Amino acid sequence: MMESKDFEKVDIRTGTIVEVNDFPKARKPAWQLKIDFGAELGVKNSSAQVVHHYTKEALLGRQILAVVNFPPKQIANFFSECLVLGVADESGEIVLLSVSEKVENGERVR
Repeated sequence: MMESKDFEKVDIRTGTIVEVNDFPKARKPAWQLKIDFGAELGVKNSSAQVVHHYTKEALLGRQILAVVNFPPKQIANFFSECLVLGVADESGEIVLLSVSEKVENGERVR
């Protein structure tokens, strides 16, 4: 059984998507994202397979949740520095997790 101290090892923070770019070298359709996590963490890159539900315009300025303490992962020619969180819909496409009210970037999920 997992204990609360195990959950605390995963650093999930709020961030705002500030840039969205095409990712033609990804094996599955994806966007390259730049996400602002505030003064402490700064801007981090991520790749997200969310093209089915979100256009570039819909993502820009959206506040999301992401794991920020996993090691960087190389995806084709791109290094993803955080893991954007989402859940699969009935067809397996990812829907992003977000906050219901705007909060400061970099706030930790508790």
